[in-house]
Amino acid sequence: MALPLEGLLVVSVEQAVAAPQCTCRLADAGARVIKVERPEGDFARRYDALVHGESAYFVWLNRGKQSVVLDLGQAADKAVLEAMLAKADVFVQNLKPGAIGKLGFAVTRLRKDYPRLICCSISGYGESGPYAQRKAYDMLIQAESGLASITGGPEAPARAGVSVVDIAAGMNAYEAILEALLARARTDAGAAIAVSMFDAMTDWMAVPLLQHEGGDTPKRIGLAHTSISPYGAFKTRDAGDVLISIQNDREWLVLAEHVIGDKRLAADPNFATNVERMKRRAETDGRVAAAFAAVDVVPLVEKLTRYDIAFGVINDLNLLARHPHLRRVSVGTPTGPASMPAPAAIHDGVPRKLGAVPALGEHSDIIRKEFSSK
Repeated sequence: MALPLEGLLVVSVEQAVAAPQCTCRLADAGARVIKVERPEGDFARRYDALVHGESAYFVWLNRGKQSVVLDLGQAADKAVLEAMLAKADVFVQNLKPGAIGKLGFAVTRLRKDYPRLICCSISGYGESGPYAQRKAYDMLIQAESGLASITGGPEAPARAGVSVVDIAAGMNAYEAILEALLARARTDAGAAIAVSMFDAMTDWMAVPLLQHEGGDTPKRIGLAHTSISPYGAFKTRDAGDVLISIQNDREWLVLAEHVIGDKRLAADPNFATNVERMKRRAETDGRVAAAFAAVDVVPLVEKLTRYDIAFGVINDLNLLARHPHLRRVSVGTPTGPASMPAPAAIHDGVPRKLGAVPALGEHSDIIRKEFSSK
């Protein structure tokens, strides 16, 4: 069965995480993705060497692509990129704002010369504005966007444990490109798209910002929730950590009566609604903590399951690696296959075959030959 984006050519001058995240998804969907790398390669190739010599980040985000090494300071290599763009459907780049133009590939010029080309530029703060020329990395944007201020415990701001800013920007770029492809099918016109990491994360920060401007600034409260109680991790008698999430008042009644085992608590109007429970958050959490501390993990989990209470056990990476619900895929790399979590979307119940991660310049010769001037 043909994949949705088969027949489309994507050319990407990319590095690090955000743009490779976007083009990885395009490759998974069947597009031919040519990754343009500088002679020393995408620096994400050297973030670590933990996947039998390969970088974990690079292996995760570069499957199914072709790698061509081009020195865009050289006229001959610029000509190769120009020839690729003349045939491309999508051009993605995440160089510093203005850099791609200085190399001779300004988006305004490309849109004029190749009207069907969809150009997507990913940057830290956008193509214009007071911070446009700042270097921007995931952790810095987590701080600038306010995300770090609401992450972690009361003692200090914290970075989210994965590159959420890069991932958000990459996925925003992916969905914007898909929209542009749908529009082009109707109009035959390409598009110019700009995605910034800062915008991607401030969009995610909409609820905390609205809460702050409404007079209730969120606090750093670890695994608890700023607006819901009870919601958080509670220790069992055998020192297990069980996280519960009570999303509505009906679930609270079930928890109080059948899990905590206190009918009077279930009937108490002081705890009947989330608004009232939040007013008495310390007491609400205290009641739950005392009940959970009186039982071991296994019988507690059995009871939570029986009464359909939303819960989770706090796993570490060792437990995640053996999680019964974890789906894995095997992806080829230059030094052998790598097992990793499968992409989230399942299409007709049949896993897609994912392409291999390329070695640096693995496809340089064939691509140069294909796109060399005649």
